[in-house]
This record gives sequence, structure tokens and C-alpha cells, in this order.
Amino acid sequence: MRKFSINAIGAARWLSALLLLTFIWLPCKAQPLKLSGQWYEVPPYSHCAESAELQCAGMSPVDKLDRTGGHFLWLGNFEIGQTTHLVVDFKNSSVIGRFHHRIFDDRGQLVAEAAGGIQSRDPSPFFLRHGREFTLQPGHYRLVTEISSPFLLAQPVPYLDTLAHYRQAIQPGDAVTLLCMGVLLGLMFYYAVLAGIRRNATDGFYALFILGNLLYNGTALLVYPDLLGFHWFYLISFPILLSNCSYVLFVLRLLDVTSASNPRLYGAGMALLGLFAAFVLLALFKPNWSLELDRAGVGLFLGYGLLSGIVRTRQGHFSAPMYLSAVLVFFVLGALSISLGRLGGMYTIYIEHLGLLAVTVEVLLLALVLARQFSQLRMQYEMAHVNATRDALTDLQNRRGFVEAGNSEVERSKRYGHPLSVIYLDLDNFKQLNDTRGHDIGDAALRAIAGALRSVLRSNDLLARLGGDEFAMLLPETGPETATEVGRKIFAAVNSALQDFPPVTASIGVIRFARVTSTFPDIMNMADELMYEVKKTGKNDVRFRHYD
Repeated sequence: MRKFSINAIGAARWLSALLLLTFIWLPCKAQPLKLSGQWYEVPPYSHCAESAELQCAGMSPVDKLDRTGGHFLWLGNFEIGQTTHLVVDFKNSSVIGRFHHRIFDDRGQLVAEAAGGIQSRDPSPFFLRHGREFTLQPGHYRLVTEISSPFLLAQPVPYLDTLAHYRQAIQPGDAVTLLCMGVLLGLMFYYAVLAGIRRNATDGFYALFILGNLLYNGTALLVYPDLLGFHWFYLISFPILLSNCSYVLFVLRLLDVTSASNPRLYGAGMALLGLFAAFVLLALFKPNWSLELDRAGVGLFLGYGLLSGIVRTRQGHFSAPMYLSAVLVFFVLGALSISLGRLGGMYTIYIEHLGLLAVTVEVLLLALVLARQFSQLRMQYEMAHVNATRDALTDLQNRRGFVEAGNSEVERSKRYGHPLSVIYLDLDNFKQLNDTRGHDIGDAALRAIAGALRSVLRSNDLLARLGGDEFAMLLPETGPETATEVGRKIFAAVNSALQDFPPVTASIGVIRFARVTSTFPDIMNMADELMYEVKKTGKNDVRFRHYD
């Protein structure tokens, strides 16, 4: 278990590093044009004059935008050397309520404008992007971008790119969005179905957690606005408040954290649930704070999940090592996605992509936890079945196992018209051995007989101790001549094994079928009756009977 845990954790770290390197490489495909400017905060209901030198009452420059939203202006300048098809988009984040781009020439005349945003119903020319296309002649221009948003995930910054480069640069990010959303959607239904079939709340809580992230990421990354026309901005924040609660409940159930087994860990989980419930209530009154409450909640449940994984792994919980490997990757990428405000030189990869990837990787790794649980349950079932169908003393099949396998083999012989033989063996004078030399010697005699029978029979023959001193053998696809030879070999091998256990001998009946028409119980009765005929006529012999 410890070795498995170390290997899983190491794999998780390598996977995390690989994902981060991927995100460092992807943005290199973007080639933004030089654009310098400044953000300004505009007070609510402020009047703005529409001009290249846009002025709004009370506006003031800011280094970064308030994450609880507001009204902001970005004023920037750029130069075009030749007629160019340009795209204006935002880097760092796509969580923007509404935006409006205005481009003025060096004479202060408005030459182009475009609007959009998650709350806007203006059609988007680029799938899953806020990019807006402009065709400009050579010259000096001023870009005025107005943003109005209930809250912000990170710091959006306008940038310019040529149309050809932009179309190429956005492809990897869009592929990540669609791929991860597809994975999450499929696994959400999978866990939901499992919850219904297994009546397991653990699977249900995790399905709810995935649903919350589907709603958040699908809205934040423009999947629902572009595909389905859903423009309700708070789908970004409110589902996460609820999915945070679901995740804590999932951890409590998955790792079996209870008030009896882990009172402190359980108490911390209950406290988190109470705090998250307070977050939900606060968000109803302060909706523009809802995403910040999400951010705090994600940090708290990530920390709680990591702590729980470490504690339960040290305590030897079966699922904890795999869960710990999953939550480590989730913790690294999740912590980045909630703490970063900017992504440096990255343009077409958003912080939202980091968060989506973090959730997807964790969900995939936790699917391995579930697969391992199923594998363990299967092994436990098989072990229980073996224990229920094996004789503990001789390690042969017991009566139950022999009947199950025998019924199946007889039906197969009937179906294909194959021959079949059954051998029934009962020891003579076995009680006398137990009474005179003790039960330990009697057990040794039974084990010796089991070994002798194994030495004669094939691997596909069925061999069982039916109970006491009775043994039975079923020989599939064995005709009369072969059955006679095997019966004599068994009689000789058993007599040889019983030389150390006088006065015990064996009475054996061998039933041979060229074609089976009887049921398995009837065949066993025939063999039993033949064996008793041997006992009645002197014991210590083998007798054969053939049925056409």
C-alpha cells in the first residue's frame, strides 16, 4: 500500500508539471501587436463623453480592476503600418459581463466599434472567444474599451493580434475547453448513474460537484452563451458555492471520516459546511461578492481535501492513497487558478483554462479510485465465493462448489453430446481410525487421499470432498474406456495412500455415460448407489457401470 501511494503521488506530480509546461508553450503561438494603455475606474451612473479623449465624471486611473466588478474604461494607443485585419480580445480571463470597443483615428473620429460579453446577446464571430474583428488602414489609432461586469475572475487586458495569427492561436485553448467539458459531462452522468444503481451518496455528491463545475466553466468559457444562448452571468459563481459543499461531503464519505473514527477531521468538515452555507446566504445579499466567496471556498476545500488525504493515508485507508494523488494535482492547479490575476505572456490561454484542467484531471484520477474500489470488491467477492465453495481441510471443492460446477458441466455435455463419467468414493472403517488413533490422524488420512486423487485426475476434472469421508469426481468428455482406466488408477492410488492408515480402505463406484440424458442430481444418485453396492458386497473395491 505504501509503495503504491508513493508511486501514485510521484505520477501525479509529473502529470502536474507536464500540464504546466504545456500551458507555458501554447501561448507562444500568439503574436500580439504593441498596444499601450491604462485602466480607469468609472463611478456608477457617471456620464461619459463619446470621443477619442473619452472623459467620464469622476473617473480615476487604476492599476488593477476590482474583482467584485464595476464600470471600467481602458484607453490605449497603437499604430498600423499597412492595411490589416485585426482582432481585439482580452488576455488573462474571459469572465466579462459586457464590453464595448471603440476605435478612433488620429483626428478623433470613430472608425469602428463592437460590443459583446457574457451578458450581451451580440453575436460572437469567434467561437468561445470575446475577439472582435476590425479592418484598419495604416495610421495611428486610439482604442477605448468599456467594461461593465458584476465581478471579475482575473484582470482582463485588451490586446491586438492579426486575424490569421489569432485564428491559429485560439485553437489549443478551445480544444482544451471542449475536451475537458466533454470529459466532465460524461463522468458526471457516470457518477449520477452509479449513485442511483448503488444507492451510494458518495457518487451522488461527486456528481453534484462536477455539475457545479460544468455550469461554471461552461458559462465562464462561453460554451453556454455561444451554443445555447444562456447569458445568466451568475451561473459562473452560484453553482460553485453549492459544489464546494458537495465536495466536502464527498471527501467525508469517500474517506470514511466520521465523528467516531476521526473526530477532529470530522469536526473540521462540519465547520466548513457551516461556513459554506453562510457563504451561500451572503451571496444572495451581495451577489457581486459571490465569485470571491467561491475563491475562498475552493481554497478551503482544497486544503481540507489534502489534509484528509494525508491523514487517512497514514491511517491505512484503502482509497486514501489514490485520492491523495488526485487531490495533489488538483491542489497545485486549483491554487494557481484562484490566486493568479494575470498570466504574464499568455494571451489565448485563460486562468479559467487552468481551473477547468485542474478539475478534469482530478475527476479522471478519481475515476481510477473508483476502478480500484470495483477491483477490490470483485476480488473480495471472488475470495468469498472461493471460501464458500472450498473444503478447508483438503482444499478441494466442497459439496456446494461441486454441485454448482457439476450442474454446469452436465448441461454442457448434454448440449454438445459429449461423454461424461462420475466417480463416487467413500472410505471404509474411517470411524474406527478416528476412534482408535484420533481425529488428527483421520484428518491426515483425508489430506493424503486428496493428494492421491489430484495426482491421477486432469486439471479440468472436478474433484470434491462432499463431507466426512465422501469424495466425488466428475470427468468431462471422458468415455467408458478412459473412465475405467482412471477408476482403476484412483483405486490403486488411494490404497497406496491409505497404507499408513489401517484399517481404512475405499469403496468406489464409477458411472460412465456415452451420452448424457440425466440431470446432475440423478447422476450423483446413480454413482452413490453403485458405491453402496461395493460396500454391501465386501468393501475395498471399485465397480463400473456404463449407460448408453
